[in-house]
Amino acid sequence: MTQARAEAALGATPPAVLVLAGVVCLQVGAGLAARLFTQIPPAAVTGLRLWAAALLLAVLGARGLRREITGLIRRRAWADTAVVAAFGITLAVMNYCIYQAFARIPLGVAVTVEFLGPLAVAVAASRRALDLAWVALAGAGVALLSQEGGAAPAAGSHGTGPALAAHGLAGLNLAGLLFALAAAVSWAVYILLSAATGRRFPGSSGLAVAMCVAALAVTPAGLLAGGRSLLRPGVLGTGVAIGLLSSIIPYSLELEALRRIPAKVFGIWMSLEPAVAALVGLVMLGQSLSLAEWAAIGCVTVASAGAALSVK
Repeated sequence: MTQARAEAALGATPPAVLVLAGVVCLQVGAGLAARLFTQIPPAAVTGLRLWAAALLLAVLGARGLRREITGLIRRRAWADTAVVAAFGITLAVMNYCIYQAFARIPLGVAVTVEFLGPLAVAVAASRRALDLAWVALAGAGVALLSQEGGAAPAAGSHGTGPALAAHGLAGLNLAGLLFALAAAVSWAVYILLSAATGRRFPGSSGLAVAMCVAALAVTPAGLLAGGRSLLRPGVLGTGVAIGLLSSIIPYSLELEALRRIPAKVFGIWMSLEPAVAALVGLVMLGQSLSLAEWAAIGCVTVASAGAALSVK
């Protein structure tokens, strides 16, 4: 399919379908990443995802990427360079932290905690008293998760998702929750820097530059963790699939959806992400959740949708 046909197909697809497809792709990619933890550590998987995404974006937009980088150097646009570099480093930190969380706690729980980041941004963008109720509801969800305990999962190859299933989820790993919270903070910063990058760079060129920065930032940790195992064909192939499912496809679908719907509607639909993550964790990783964990996911999902609705 040519690029023109692909763009026409996207343009003919209802926005709700685009958003839901992006959410499902993202979480299936997360499920594949958690499975790959049985072969290589999470830091190495983070590297594979960002390297694959950066390479694909660079190939697809090679001319624009080269023009933007050359322009930054020629114009000595240090402020623009600082913004896009910070955006890239934030991408690296966000991906690193959420994969560390996936290795320690169930997928649905990790994404639920991570979703506190965009919730905070949505609440900060509104001045309505009702937002306090959404914050309280999200806080109730986090409290439910914290009451699940702090025991570590059963030992596995690298503290993997399947190991969580064997553990029976009797308790949640404190380090996993903290990594998910760090990913939430990074996601909030990511939203702000993404907007700033979009104002300074045309099209998706800013994202391409930032993704290259992210790939470079995570390279030392990825290489140290993965070593020669990164060169195995099966590992490389899965890494490319994760990069496509978790980065390229969702970003493209979300970008097209945002061209046709208000940001608050987009935020409401995206609130389905924690629930989708929990279902993917159940189907792909055998991560069954307790009633309290499902209730926590429901609290954060409703709070996120309500906060998005409050934004004018």
